[in-house]
Formats: sequence, structure tokens, C-alpha cells
Amino acid sequence: MKGVVFLGDRQLALQDFPDPTPGPDEVVLEIKASGMCGSDLKYYRAPASGGAANLGFTKGISGPIIRGHEPCGVVVAVGKNVSPKQAHIGQRVMQHHYVGCGVCPQCSTGWMQLCDDGVDQVFGATGHGAHAKYMKCPARTVVTLPDELSFETGAAISCGTGTAWGALQRIGLQGDHTIAIFGQGPVGLSATQLAAAMGARVIALDTSPERLARAKEFGAEVLINPMECNDIVGAIKDATHGLGAHRSLDASSSPQARAQAVRCVRTWGTACYVGEGGEVTLDVSPDMLRRQVTLVGSWTFSTVIQGECARYIADRGVQVDKLFTDRWTLDQAAEAYVLFDQQNTGKGVILPN
Repeated sequence: MKGVVFLGDRQLALQDFPDPTPGPDEVVLEIKASGMCGSDLKYYRAPASGGAANLGFTKGISGPIIRGHEPCGVVVAVGKNVSPKQAHIGQRVMQHHYVGCGVCPQCSTGWMQLCDDGVDQVFGATGHGAHAKYMKCPARTVVTLPDELSFETGAAISCGTGTAWGALQRIGLQGDHTIAIFGQGPVGLSATQLAAAMGARVIALDTSPERLARAKEFGAEVLINPMECNDIVGAIKDATHGLGAHRSLDASSSPQARAQAVRCVRTWGTACYVGEGGEVTLDVSPDMLRRQVTLVGSWTFSTVIQGECARYIADRGVQVDKLFTDRWTLDQAAEAYVLFDQQNTGKGVILPN
């Protein structure tokens, strides 16, 4: 089979790999949709001289790695130890793209990315991912995709949309809240869509007019372009009767946005960071302590939360497929990542089959 490999310095190639065969506790998925996530770009952009390898993860396979960590497809083979309750041939599934020891308190509750012994593999980063026709993974990492949902929606839930859902759950968003969401890329836009579906009032921020327009389509009531506003915190307070937002979420990783996300919430408010990497500078007393502000970091989700997110989206009819503005074949992967690298469009998905 062919798989997409990042060569470094924004170059990629389709390389040949053997069709995978499951081990005793593994399954093989026929990939129907493989989402493109903003965090893929750090591997795509990394220097060719070794920088495209793990970027912070210490475990993984050696050699070229098939990219793509938003897998969704159908189980086509199972190992001898896999019970029908875990997975069965023909099952429509998403995949939780981390694997740990499987027995520590974190792994046993579905939080394998927080494994006490360290993550063994991150599929699409240190282990073969979903930008290919087939993908092999442990049976315990698959999550059933409801029949009502498309494979594309399942791919989105497998990282970006699931990450947004996990963050909104962590900060206890309610329907009578106003939330300011910084960054309207795939994760931020998912947060906007889900928050609006939950009944919350959304203030969307992004430097891209195109992305702000999409945020409005997805339910944002107030749009703010930081390039056109000298006082972001003031603008958010003006939109909330001078009080500030109840909640905020930063999906941009911008140091300025992160600081504004804390400063824009009202007394007793909660700010959440989901964007990876970078730094932030805060004046602790006025920004946090003397306003009783809670700051939360939220990293993806558990297998249980992934399943809950899918069930909510199916039951409420949330149109997650509308996130996707671009659909590509494997042969078009180079063109797909050139466009995605510009970070001014919606979400892309590769359809291998």
C-alpha cells in the first residue's frame, strides 16, 4: 500500500509499505477518512535533518512513518485475542491515536496519552498513522462510530473536534454562558460549533476574515479580528455588559491571545488553553488571583470522552461535516498540505479509498 511520509522542510512523498497484519491484540482498519490536523503541520514544517521525527515524544518506531492522526474506518482484520466486545470485522470505528502501557490508572480509564510509563506510540507521529489505505492499532484504541455519523465526522472527532469537546467539558460550559474562543482553525471552529449547539453565546476571534466568516456560519454571535481591534479585552467586555466572558478558550497558541484569554474572563471565570507549545506572560495578581480566575490546560480526550462526543453529535444532529472545505485523495496529499499550510482555509480530509 501507499502511505504519506513527511520528508521535512514542507516536503512529503507517497512511499510503499506492506499491508499490515494484526498481532494477537490488534486490529487492522480500512481507512475511510483521515483528517488533517493543525498539529500535523509541526511535523510537515520540521527541518529535514532529523527534526521531522518525534518532536518531543521519546518512544516510537524507526524509519519512515505514515502520517495522519485522525483515523476513521472499518475493521477488516482482528487478532486472535481480540474479543467481539472490543472489535469485530465490519465495525465502523474511530481510533484514539495514543497507546500506553494499558494497565496504569491513566490507561485503564482511557487516557493513554497520560500513561504513567510514557506514551509508547502516537499514531501518525511516532507510529504509522491513517494517511494510507490500511492502519494497524491495538484493539483497545478503537471507539465505535455511531451509524448516524459519516466517516469524515468520525475523523474530525478523532482529534480536532474531540479536543474541542473535551475542553468544553473540562470548563463546564453551560447554555447561559458567554465564551470567547481565540483562533478559528479546525479546533477553534469545532469549539464554536459545539458551544453554539450547547446554547452558549460565542465570541469568535481570528486574524483571518475567511475563518471569522465561517465562525459566524457555525453560530458565533460576535466576531473580533485582532488585526482590526486595539483593545481585545475591552471589546469582549463591551459585548458582555462590562463583565467579561464566563469562559474562554485559546486554540491559537499565540502568547498575546493566551494572555487575553485569561484577562477577558469575568471574576470567577475560567480560561482554557488547548493550543500546543509556546509561552505566555501573565501578571498573576491582577490577571488571576484577585479575580479568582481558574486557568485550565486541556490535552485532547480519553476514549470514553471520544465516544461521548460522537454520541452527542449524533443525537443533536451537529453538522460536523461542514468543517471540511477540502477533500483529497492520497495522490493529492502534496497539494493538500501546501494549501493547509497557509492556515486560512477550513479543515481538510484525505479519503484513501
